[in-house]
Amino acid sequence: MPGLIWGPLDESDLPGLERLAASCLRADGGLPLLQEEATLRGRVLSGPSTGARDELGDLVAAAGLAHDPDGGSTMLGMVHPSFRRLGLGADLLRWAREHAGGRALRVAVESLNASAEDLLSANGLVQVFAETVMRHDLRDIPHVRRPAGIRTVAFGDDSAHAFYTAYVRSFADRPGFPHPSESEWLSWLRDDHDFRPDLSRVALDDDGEPAGFVTVSRSWIDQVGVVPEKRGSGLGGHLTARSLSAIAGTGAEEAWLCVNVDNPGARELYEKLGFTVYGTRARYVQHEHAAVVRVERP
Repeated sequence: MPGLIWGPLDESDLPGLERLAASCLRADGGLPLLQEEATLRGRVLSGPSTGARDELGDLVAAAGLAHDPDGGSTMLGMVHPSFRRLGLGADLLRWAREHAGGRALRVAVESLNASAEDLLSANGLVQVFAETVMRHDLRDIPHVRRPAGIRTVAFGDDSAHAFYTAYVRSFADRPGFPHPSESEWLSWLRDDHDFRPDLSRVALDDDGEPAGFVTVSRSWIDQVGVVPEKRGSGLGGHLTARSLSAIAGTGAEEAWLCVNVDNPGARELYEKLGFTVYGTRARYVQHEHAAVVRVERP
């Protein structure tokens, strides 16, 4: 597009990247963490990057490329809503392919919109993952009773195994379940600096068997799961509502979660509890690599 100046990005561009991300989120919703400094530094500025500036020097398009440990490369790109369908997205994609060094290219879209969907599809990329981002304003939190015969315990050394067991039993029947080892999964939790073990709970039945669990990270309900034999008991609703109250108790004004687009039952539950849709995040890969994708946690 004539009149734009392209060039690599550095730390001095963080304010411009934050404004660009905020504009995308206002227009399309999506993952609110996109506009945070840590996200932009880690996902855009940690490797090769490029951006387009208008005549005032404002960033109107930007992308970063990360070379992943498994041999692929992941691009995160953004185009200002006022500059879409002008070819800038295609320019970013072309740049990413040139700098991927022959690696399999993945595209991370944290604020999905129709323009991005059309562009990626037209260029031979297929969607392999998508989540609906949902927000709760915490002004009206429903009370959902704990099912009879159930008690809940906070995360700790003594309950860590029960959390992992509840996680595996809750999600093993989901398509694409990664089957991490216990040490891997617990490391994911403990390595998250925002993880709130005090707000996370595992539900145990009268025999001490895990029935479900919820993990909380800052103001995010990260994961909620109920084992198959306990589904329909109201346990999922109780764990979610309890977490909303706990998050509100920290002084937060809103709570967030993501739900896979192929899980309409969970989305319906969250909507009944007062969550509203805030947008979609997704991952795309080249068609020949469609079975290989790594999805970052929010």
